[in-house]
Amino acid sequence: MRSLLYAVLVGLVGAGIVHILVLMMVPELSERDAWSRLSMASDLYRMTPLEPETGGQPVVKSVDPLFLAVACRFDLGEGMVQVKAPGKVPFWSVSIYDRNGHNIYSFNDHSATNATLDAVALTPAQMLEVRRQLPDDLDGSVFVETPIGEGIVVLRAFVPDESWRPEVSQFLRQSTCELKEL
Repeated sequence: MRSLLYAVLVGLVGAGIVHILVLMMVPELSERDAWSRLSMASDLYRMTPLEPETGGQPVVKSVDPLFLAVACRFDLGEGMVQVKAPGKVPFWSVSIYDRNGHNIYSFNDHSATNATLDAVALTPAQMLEVRRQLPDDLDGSVFVETPIGEGIVVLRAFVPDESWRPEVSQFLRQSTCELKEL
């Protein structure tokens, strides 16, 4: 009986120590999410390389070494956001995440007109406004209706071998993420 009481007491003390340590680590860990890292690296509506070409610390670590990626933070409260990239690469994909990192929508070059990247992210209310009068510069765009206010657009491009790296890098450097007002 005495050893059971001792084991329970040691377990409670150990659990208390673990909980205190976790609470002390929360501020450190909460500032390391993708939104915070991107906000330190660049402003809203600006494409930022996720893996730096200069060899510094990456903003967000890329999982696949055969892909290069850029990301852009946006706020749909200010208007819709249009993402474009000129040129062609073997494969590209776009993902839209909410501020907490949950994937809202993804598509790739097979979903786009002529495999050209031209996408617009907007709220349902903004979509109703666009349907009334479609601006000429949005004709042919892929529309992504999202229920979020702030988010991140991530553009990834496939690098099949090193001979493609300059072309894929140029594709990502020339990509744009711009605020479009109604």
